[in-house]
Amino acid sequence: MARKRYSNLDPSATVKTFKEVRRWQKERKGKVKDLSYRIGQAEHKQQALLSSNQSELTITWIGHSTFLVQIAGLTIVTDPVWASRMGFARRLEEPGLTLDEIPPVDVILLSHSHYDHLHKGSLRKLKGSPVVLVPEGLGPMMRKLMRGKEVHELPWWGHVKIGPVEFHFVPAQHWVRRTLTDTNTSLWGGWVIKRSEEDTVYFAGDSGYFAGFSDIGVRFPDITYALMPIGAYEPEWFMGAQHVSPEEAVQAFVDVRAKQFIPMHYGAFRLADDTAKEALDRLLAEWQQRGMDSNNLKLLKHGETLWHTANGQK
Repeated sequence: MARKRYSNLDPSATVKTFKEVRRWQKERKGKVKDLSYRIGQAEHKQQALLSSNQSELTITWIGHSTFLVQIAGLTIVTDPVWASRMGFARRLEEPGLTLDEIPPVDVILLSHSHYDHLHKGSLRKLKGSPVVLVPEGLGPMMRKLMRGKEVHELPWWGHVKIGPVEFHFVPAQHWVRRTLTDTNTSLWGGWVIKRSEEDTVYFAGDSGYFAGFSDIGVRFPDITYALMPIGAYEPEWFMGAQHVSPEEAVQAFVDVRAKQFIPMHYGAFRLADDTAKEALDRLLAEWQQRGMDSNNLKLLKHGETLWHTANGQK
C-alpha cells in the first residue's frame, strides 16, 4: 500500500531537484568563509537548579535546535541531538550540557525527522521514561526506536495535555527525508508549550517563511518566548523555502506576536553556506533597523539557562 505523502500549506514550497542541488554544490566551491567564530559556552551553568526545579519556567540551550525546557515540574527536550558530527562534518561546539548533566526527561518533542533534529543515539541515551510527541507519520519509527515509551502522533493543530501543560503541534514550511524512498512520509512542524498566559513557549522547529506564522499568532496570542531558527539560509535561492533568513525570522517573531526572541539553529553544525557570525550580524542589524527593544532579544550561550519566575527573569 502506498504511504501517505505530506505537503506544505504553500504548494509552491517543494523539495529541491537534484539539478538544483548540483548547482548549489558547484556554487559553494567558489565561496571563502571565516569559520573561526564560536558562540561559546555559558560561564555559569545551572545543573543544580535544573535537577531540583519543580515549579519555575526555565529554558536552557543545549545547541542547534535542542533545548531543555522546564515548566510546571515537567522536563522537556526538543529535537534531541548530542551527535558529535553531522554527516562528514564535525560539530562546531560541544553541547551546552552533556546527556549525563541533564535531569530525567518527562517529554520529548520532535519537530521532524531530519538527522540534525532526530538523532537516534541521543534519543536512546536520554534518562527517564519520557512521553514522546511526534509529527503524524513518524509514530511507527519512534515506537520501534523507543520501545516501551508512550508515543503520540499529532497532525497540525493537534494537541495533547500532560499534567497541567498543553502541547500543540503547529504548522511549519519544510520537508523531510531520511532515506531515498521516504520523502515527506511524515509531517513537520513546531510546538507551542502552554501552561498559562504567562508561561507559553513556541518552538518553531525548522521552517521557511510562510503565512502560517500569523495563523499561529492568532491562535496563541500569549506566547512569551519564541525559539526561532536563524541559520542554514544561504544560498537563499536554494534554502529560502525551507529555512528562514535572519530577517525573515524577525518577521516571523512579529507574526507570532511573541514577547521574547531566542535564536537557534546556528553555531553547532554547518549545514549551509552561512556562518554563525553572519547569521547573528544580520539578526542584530534587522533588530536595530526596526527599532525593536534589545531587552526582548535573548542571545543564549550554549548551556545558558533563562530562568523565568513570577517576579521576572533571572
